[in-house]
Amino acid sequence: MQATPQAEESTSFYQRIKDVPVIGEFLPILMLLIVVGFVLARLPRVNLGEHVHTDAFRRRRVSNWLPLGLTYAFLYMGRYNLTVSKGAFEEMVSGSGGVLMGNDTFGWIFGIGTYVYGFSFLLNGPLTDRFGGRFSILLGAAGAAVANALMGFGAWSLMNEGPGHEYIAANFLTVYATLYALNMYFQSFGAVAIVKVNAPWFHVRERGVFGAIFGILISLGVYFAFDIGGMILDAESLGLTWVFWMPAILLALFWVIDFFHVKDTPGGAGLIDFNTADASSGDGDERKTSLEVFKLMLRNPIILTIAGIEFCSGFLRQAIMQWYRTFAKQTDGELGLKGDFVYDNWGMLLCCAGILGGVFAGTISDHFFQSRRGPVAAVLYGIMLLGAGFLVFGYQQWYVGWVVLFMSMAVIGVHGMLSGTASMDFGGSKNVGIAVGIIDGFVYLGTAIMSVTYALLLPEQMLEDGKMVGPATDPDNWIAWPVAMVPLALLGLILATRVWSAKPTSKPAKAG
Repeated sequence: MQATPQAEESTSFYQRIKDVPVIGEFLPILMLLIVVGFVLARLPRVNLGEHVHTDAFRRRRVSNWLPLGLTYAFLYMGRYNLTVSKGAFEEMVSGSGGVLMGNDTFGWIFGIGTYVYGFSFLLNGPLTDRFGGRFSILLGAAGAAVANALMGFGAWSLMNEGPGHEYIAANFLTVYATLYALNMYFQSFGAVAIVKVNAPWFHVRERGVFGAIFGILISLGVYFAFDIGGMILDAESLGLTWVFWMPAILLALFWVIDFFHVKDTPGGAGLIDFNTADASSGDGDERKTSLEVFKLMLRNPIILTIAGIEFCSGFLRQAIMQWYRTFAKQTDGELGLKGDFVYDNWGMLLCCAGILGGVFAGTISDHFFQSRRGPVAAVLYGIMLLGAGFLVFGYQQWYVGWVVLFMSMAVIGVHGMLSGTASMDFGGSKNVGIAVGIIDGFVYLGTAIMSVTYALLLPEQMLEDGKMVGPATDPDNWIAWPVAMVPLALLGLILATRVWSAKPTSKPAKAG
C-alpha cells in the first residue's frame, strides 16, 4: 500500500498542532463576524408585544446558544472531513490495485451516510421532543466523537500497516460506509438539538435573527471542515488521521461544556419562560404522542412544502460543496482551476458566503417581510436558478468558483430560514423535534439522491504512475454536474412561492 508515513510517536501534540497556521487564515472570517455582530446589534429591536427581554436574559441566551452552536459547528467538521480526506485516500491503492476512494466509492459512502442521517430523524426527532435538546446534543456529540475516532484509527492503520490494514484496504467501501453511517446517525441529533433548545429562547418575531445565527454556525462548521481540515491534512506532523481525530477531541471537549452549561429553557436557567407565539403556544401542558405529532405534521401542507423546498436545498448545497473542488482538481490539466484563489480558500469563502447569506435572509425576514420565511426562500431560490442556468454554459470558465460561491450563499440562507427557523414557527416549541426531523430528513434525502446521481453520472477517475488520467480529466465529461442542478433549483423556486404568505398561528392561552 502506498501511503505517507506518520510523524514519530514521540512528537508531542503541541509540536503537531503548532504547524497549523489557523490564526491568519481565520482573520477574514473573524473580521466579517465582528461587522455582522455590529450590524445586528444596531438593527432596531422587533416588537414582541407585551414581553420585553431583559439584558440579563439576552446575555444568558447568548451564553446558552454559543457553546451549543460551536458543538454543532464541530459536528460539521466531523461530517465533511470525509470530503477533505478524499484527496488523500484517492492517492492510496486499494486491495484490488485500484484507487482506494474514487468518485464512485466516495459517492456511495457519502450517499449511504446521508440516507442514514435522513431516516434517523424518524427516531431522533421524537426522542428530542421527549428528552430535550440538551440530551440530544450530548448524545450526538459523544457518538460522533467515537465514530470519528474509529475512522481516524482506520486511516492510521492504512498508513502505518497497523492492525487490520489489509482487511480495511480490501474492504474499504464496506468499512468506511459502516463507520460513516454510524457517524451520521449521531450527527443527525445536532440540527434537532440546536433548534429544540433555542425554540423556547426566541420569539417568532425575532427568529429570523436566529436563522442568521444558524447560517453562521453552519458556515463556521464548513470552514472548520474544509480549511482547518485541509490545513491539518497538509501539516507534515499531523496528516490524514488527525482530520478525523481533531473533531473527535473538540466534540469531547464541548460535550463537557454543554453538560454543565446548556439549558433547555429559560426556566431551566433560572429565568422566566415566556410565550413564543409559535404553533404550539397555548397548548399548555398537553402532550401528544409521537405518532399523533407525526400525523399532524404530515397533514400540514406548509410543513410538507417546506420539506420539499429543503429536499432541493439538500441536493444543491452538497452538489456545490462536495464536488466543486473535485471537479477543479481532476480537470486541472485542462482548466487550471486548482490552486486559484477560490480553490485554495474554499472553506473560508464558503464560510463568508454562508454568513452573508444567513444574515441577509434573517434580516429581511424579520425587518422587511414581517417574519415570513417564504418570500426569503423564493428570492434566494431565484438566485440559485440563475446560477445553475449560468453554470450549464459557463462551468468550464475561470469564474465558475465564484458562481458556485454565490449559489452557496443563497442555499445556506434558505437552509437557515427553513430548517433553522420555519421548523420552530410551524412545528412549535413542543413539537419542533419532529418538525425539524421531517424537514431536515428531506434535506438529507436530497443529499443522498445527489450522491447516488453523481456516483452514477460523473466520469471515472483513474491513476497511472500516480498521475490522474482517464475520462475525469476531460471537462466535457462533467456536464452532468451543472445540468442536474437546474431542475432542482426550478422546483425549489416554485415550491417557495407556494408558502409566500405563510405565518404560524398560535392558540389562545387556556384559562387557568
